[in-house]
Amino acid sequence: MNEKLKYHMPVIVCVILFIVLLIMPTGYEGAVIYKGTDRCAARVLSVYNNNIIDTGLIRSGEQDCEIELLGGRFKGQITTGYNMLNGSLESDKIFAPGDKALVVIDYKGDEILSVNMIDHYRINYEAILAACFVLFLVAFAGKTGVRAVLSFIITVLMIWKVLVPLYLNGFDPIITGFAITVLLTVIIISLVYGFESKTLSAVSGATLGLLVTAILGIIFTTGFKIHGAIMPNSESLLYSGYQDLNLTKIYMASIFIGSSGAVMDLAVDITSAVNEVIEKKPAISAKEAALSGMNVGRAAMGTMTTTLLLAYSGGYIALLMVFMAQGTPVYNILNYKYVSSEIIDTIVGSFGLVSVAPLTAIMSGILLTRKKHREIRANENKSNIAPKPEAENI
Repeated sequence: MNEKLKYHMPVIVCVILFIVLLIMPTGYEGAVIYKGTDRCAARVLSVYNNNIIDTGLIRSGEQDCEIELLGGRFKGQITTGYNMLNGSLESDKIFAPGDKALVVIDYKGDEILSVNMIDHYRINYEAILAACFVLFLVAFAGKTGVRAVLSFIITVLMIWKVLVPLYLNGFDPIITGFAITVLLTVIIISLVYGFESKTLSAVSGATLGLLVTAILGIIFTTGFKIHGAIMPNSESLLYSGYQDLNLTKIYMASIFIGSSGAVMDLAVDITSAVNEVIEKKPAISAKEAALSGMNVGRAAMGTMTTTLLLAYSGGYIALLMVFMAQGTPVYNILNYKYVSSEIIDTIVGSFGLVSVAPLTAIMSGILLTRKKHREIRANENKSNIAPKPEAENI
């Protein structure tokens, strides 16, 4: 396989995989609760708020909206939509004239039975944001940007079309999650390097780092006595007919899945650094190359571990403010199970990052120097075999 084919082959494989994932059913498309309904966007023409009970921050009751349906089988019709308020700032929404809403229409034949106001319509803005991101990435990174977009889409589809259905079908979350994470690691890193020795070394280091994270996650989740119901909305699964799901194992798998992006990033950085050293000094030994990679890893680990801390703690600022406002002692805070679960996420994920640096450096040193030394010997053999030019007669 020549160098160009090695580099472009992952793109061809990913395009095929993208098409397969796009058309592949999840098996959960025909939900009973959505049969006999139609979904579309609607424009709010007027609102009736007299049925809303307002008690300061909390609102409950019902908001009635006159709406114009903008799509679906009843496009153009004007009807009344109902917005139920549950007294929750997190989930409730209030509409105003001119707003665009996503609605679900219950109907029978050509008659509209009721219209439920789901939420403000955001899909158009989400599409604009995604398009701007893709254009900016491609404009800045060129062909590499296209590969990055492809890896992003493949990751989303793999999670939605493969990982989530397998979890719902009762497959072991740890084994399934680890297998899919490793597969995504291979796909993403091969899009960066192609089918090269660099891909093998980066994937090997990242996989070993993920394995360390998975083992530590299992040990400390069990030791901390953390139940998987700590994950937001997880209990809803049990009440939806999936009471046999092992939420704790799903939580354990989420630990190494959540840190896998940072692990891949560090593995690629170290592999690239080691490869650059070997290209500049072809005769370097595997030990020297590995030591160079470890030096790079030491510098990167200082920021990478903080990256995980900020990523996880950023979503809990409001909770930290509640603790501060209530004067909760730190001793109590650290003992709460939802705080302990975040400590596991952060520290175990950081363990994986710390381990991936030396592991990737060692694998890169062994694999890349071996490849370079083979190339050197092959070139030397070619030069020895080549016929020598005849000496000119003087």
